[in-house]
Amino acid sequence: MNTPRAILTDIEGTTSSISFIRDVLFPYARDALPGFVAEHRNDPEVRRWLDAVAIEHGSICSDEVIVETLQGWIDQDRKHTALKALQGMIWEAGYRDAEFAAPIYADAAPALRQWHAAGLPLYVYSSGSVAAQKLFFGHSEAGDLTSLFSGWFDTEVGGKRDAASYEAIAARIGMEPSDILFLSDVVEELDAAGTAGMQTVLVDRPEDYATPRTGAAARGHHRVTSFADLLLIP
Repeated sequence: MNTPRAILTDIEGTTSSISFIRDVLFPYARDALPGFVAEHRNDPEVRRWLDAVAIEHGSICSDEVIVETLQGWIDQDRKHTALKALQGMIWEAGYRDAEFAAPIYADAAPALRQWHAAGLPLYVYSSGSVAAQKLFFGHSEAGDLTSLFSGWFDTEVGGKRDAASYEAIAARIGMEPSDILFLSDVVEELDAAGTAGMQTVLVDRPEDYATPRTGAAARGHHRVTSFADLLLIP
């Protein structure tokens, strides 16, 4: 692996446990959706995303049905931009009211700080909205980490399993894809990034994956179980 000029990282399963997203954030948003929509349905940004759901499903005509649809998408863990945007707005209140704080793997925060201090630009690419990403790193158990990052990307740039998304991210960063290292726990995402020309590392944490993805399961991606295994700084 060549020394990268920038690092692009996933969140869920990479810098933080999958369980926090699924067991804390998703249920919180699901429960809060009806009240949130009832209170904020006329806010322009909320209305934008509610209408996007309604337009996609032409039979939907009421906000109550839209809420039920969104709750169903949460249950399915659907990666839909409208859902992610609304979830981010709901989570903001939870973070602000100290209902929860985002857990960061013990090895992740020191590595991120070290890379930033060494002048290596850091970027986030997650299926969660940019707003949700900033809330996550701004209210982490390791403190406010948002200043470590130079940019944020969500599914508005494209799907995480589409090579074109990584090409677009590289263009926005202003680097060749080969100069960027993408960290993720999802092999299919790494496949797409690799197709686009990025360097890739499979973060295969035992806490999240009981069966190690080694050999053919890693599909040729360099594999680590901790950020401490990444010796990126010359």
